[in-house]
Amino acid sequence: MRLFAAVLPPPEALAELSAEVERLRARELPGAEALRWTGPPGRHYTLAFMGEVEERLLPELGERLGRAAHRTAPFPLAVHGGGRFGRRVLWAGASGGVDALRVLAGRAEAAARRAGVPMAEPRRYQAHLTLARSRVDVDLRPYAEELTAFAGTPWRVAELVLVRSNPPAPGVPGARPRYEAVGSWPLGGAG
Repeated sequence: MRLFAAVLPPPEALAELSAEVERLRARELPGAEALRWTGPPGRHYTLAFMGEVEERLLPELGERLGRAAHRTAPFPLAVHGGGRFGRRVLWAGASGGVDALRVLAGRAEAAARRAGVPMAEPRRYQAHLTLARSRVDVDLRPYAEELTAFAGTPWRVAELVLVRSNPPAPGVPGARPRYEAVGSWPLGGAG
């Protein structure tokens, strides 16, 4: 199964972001027709992408993610600003406990490695929620600039979630991946 560890924003934060995305989409900036926008279920802060994970590794993975969560105190976070990865991915950023989020991402990645999950080479963590993707190059600078002033309401991150990504149905226009939580662990001192 295809898995990743994540922090999931609460519904209120997703609603604020959805309103900002709708405002941005209504601007009809150049390249808009090439963008595939994510919906609220696809908006999360990925901490560690694991890819395909054998089911036999799940108990050990869950135990280690639980320890990683326990070692991390709850922290404040807010959706804030935005940016782009090249000319194909537009994202919203974060403010508040970004350093704590980065630490939690490192712990989640280490937990996966220790559980035997083959992980890609580590990269510097960039807190982001993917908003749109394109299969062709698009000048995303105007979109990222529009997001600069966005500042969502802060919330308290209190859990680490293991998410399963189910691929979109093949051959169905507009089909999107489906996400389901397969485990969650409270951060230290939460719950």
